[in-house]
Amino acid sequence: MNNLSRPLWQRFLVFLVPLMLSNILQSLSGTINNIYIGQMIGVEALAAVSVFFPIMIFLISFVIGLASGAAILIGQAWGAKNLLKIKQVVGTTLTVGFLMGLVVAVFGGLFAQNLMELLGAPADIVAEATAYGRIVLIGMPGFFLFLIITSTLRGVGDTVTPLLTLVFSIGVGLFVTPALIQGWFGLPQIGVLAAAVAFIAGFVVVLIFLFFYLNYKKSPMAPDAELIRHLKVDFQLLGLILKLGIPAGVAMVVSSISAIVIVGIVNRYGSEATAAYGAVNQVMSYVQFPAMSIGIAASIFAAQAIGARRFDEVEKVTRTALLMNLIVTGALVLIAYLFSQHLVRLFITDEAVVQVAERLLHIVLWSCLVFGWGSVFSAVMRASGDVWIPMALSLAAIILVEVPAALTLSHFFGLEGVWWGYCLSFTALLTFQATYYLGWWRKKEITALV
Repeated sequence: MNNLSRPLWQRFLVFLVPLMLSNILQSLSGTINNIYIGQMIGVEALAAVSVFFPIMIFLISFVIGLASGAAILIGQAWGAKNLLKIKQVVGTTLTVGFLMGLVVAVFGGLFAQNLMELLGAPADIVAEATAYGRIVLIGMPGFFLFLIITSTLRGVGDTVTPLLTLVFSIGVGLFVTPALIQGWFGLPQIGVLAAAVAFIAGFVVVLIFLFFYLNYKKSPMAPDAELIRHLKVDFQLLGLILKLGIPAGVAMVVSSISAIVIVGIVNRYGSEATAAYGAVNQVMSYVQFPAMSIGIAASIFAAQAIGARRFDEVEKVTRTALLMNLIVTGALVLIAYLFSQHLVRLFITDEAVVQVAERLLHIVLWSCLVFGWGSVFSAVMRASGDVWIPMALSLAAIILVEVPAALTLSHFFGLEGVWWGYCLSFTALLTFQATYYLGWWRKKEITALV
């Protein structure tokens, strides 16, 4: 799907734009869904959904890890024009993902209430949170398939189809959620369960669409007879997929846990500080989307180059991704500095909190650029199968720098110290990854995995 006659930066951009739009849409859909629930049902319903959020992040982390490992192998197989290997990798990944989903569905269906109580859900929302969580958990087999297919399509250079599926999924959710809350068209009014039903309806529609669309497009990922023959667990391939994917899942989990620690620090400064933290994170997430997307693109392009045995192109991919990050993320950082007050006011009306949030943004925004560069080095190295050291370096930036720095600097500089901790963490990430890449990894002989 990548036309090699085009310059690398053009191919990179064609891949990148739909990927960035997907990330933005994914975030917007969650925001809009929460607005529906909060405005149309109430605070208790929103709290019931929010209680389930840590479980969702935990589950998604491991599935995304599995899919990212598969995407690297698919990228290399696509570069090598080995279509059979693509079917084998996809077949194994889908089978394992579905079996994992079945385990979660059975466990969640039986023990949803115990999970909510374990998470400390307030007594007045335990029943709602349990009912919502049980439906979502029972739907996990299909959701895992949805995540795996849309993530691994990137391995063959396709970011447009995942964008289309996301549009369909969000469209279904934006219609079904309010329809089941308000009882439109004679539908039952089911309160907070509307969000859970809409969640399942969204990915069911997408899976049906993908079955026909990928076959129609004759995609290498199409669910044809060849793929169906490989819907089984190839344990040798699974070992390689897990070797590549587990570090990504672990890094996501550790990052989530560290975020909980940081929130605990911020909460000490009162509700205004927590509100400012929420607003700053909302703005930061949109600024970081391009940086994260560029990292994913760098990983896929490097994997395809390695699979095609064009090893000299890996260095070009790295340079292109670093330059893209400077231009795209840098432009967003500049815009966010110029319009920081307007951006903060989208989330906050209290003038005192607006001033605090704007000051915190001014401290941390520039480090998004540094984060993007560190992510590029890590992504390119992962594409070659070198995953453990980049993961260890990323975890070191979180565990040894971000959390201790936030704790220490907040003691001396108050709330602002937490965001200086973020800056130090992103700077450490870039320093660690660039040092390993330039000092060791670039001198190693690269070998294809497929």
